Amino acid sequence: MCSRTTGAARAGRPRSAEADAAILRATREALVELGWSKLTMGDVSARAGVAKTTLYRRWAGKNELVVDAVAVLFDEIEFPDRGTLEADIEGVVLQFAELLERPETKSSLMAVVAESTRDEALRARIRSAIVDRQKRLVLEGRERAQARGELPYEEDPVAAARSADLIFDVIAGAVVHRSLVSAEPVDPDWARTFTTLLVAGLRAVAAQT
Repeated sequence: MCSRTTGAARAGRPRSAEADAAILRATREALVELGWSKLTMGDVSARAGVAKTTLYRRWAGKNELVVDAVAVLFDEIEFPDRGTLEADIEGVVLQFAELLERPETKSSLMAVVAESTRDEALRARIRSAIVDRQKRLVLEGRERAQARGELPYEEDPVAAARSADLIFDVIAGAVVHRSLVSAEPVDPDWARTFTTLLVAGLRAVAAQT
C-alpha cells in the first residue's frame, strides 16, 4: 500500500517520494536511538541527507513529522480476503502484532502516545493520520462479512459508525496491550482465541438488534 504523508506541502520544488521516504525512515531511526526529548529536526535532516529547509517545507515541526513517520508503517498492513470473518480477523491481528514487534514501530508509537497526553493537537493528529486511516480495515472487513452473510447489514448509519469504532478499539486495544504493555506474545493460538471471543460478541449483538 502506498504511504500517504499528511504534512502540508509548501511552495517550491515538487515533492519527492524518495526524499519523503528517506526522511520518515530517518525519523524512526532517530527516535529509536535518541528518544522523543532528544530528537530534533536537525538530527533527521542529517540522517536523511537533506537540508533542514526541506523538512520545514513538508512538516511544520517535530510532532507532525513523527506522527507521519509512524502512520506510514501502519499503512503497510494488508487485508486480503481469507474466506471467512474469523480468518480475516486473525490475519490482521497477527500482522498488527508483527508490526508492533519492530523496534522502529514500538519506539515511535510509544513516543507519540506518551507525548500526546500533554498535547491535544498531537492527539488530534494521531487520530486523523493513524487511527482514522486504519479504521478502513474494520469497514472493509465488516462489508466483506456482510456480503458473505456472516454479519447482518446495519440500517442505522450512526449505529454502524459506533459499531465500527468499537470493533477498532477492541482489536487495537487488545493487541497493543498484549504486545507493548504486558509484553506477551500475540501468536496464532492467542489470535484464534481472541477472534473467537470477538466474533461471538459481534453475533450476539447482531442477534439483539
